[in-house]
Amino acid sequence: MEQTPKHNTESMKRANEVSIYKLMTVGILVSILGVYLRFAADSAMLSIVSWVILLIGSIIACKGVFKILAA
Repeated sequence: MEQTPKHNTESMKRANEVSIYKLMTVGILVSILGVYLRFAADSAMLSIVSWVILLIGSIIACKGVFKILAA
């Protein structure tokens, strides 16, 4: 009995798209910037801005992960 290769499925092709990994990389880099700013200075305004940047980066990275999972 011959099995079909699992790496040729539509979900695997979608999961290997370069655009998804670029999106995740951008999200990770934005998150790293948010974490850096969080510990860079002791200002209430900078702290709020850094949390917002971290949240945006996390959302972008999770969006890429969910694109892979939805494939």
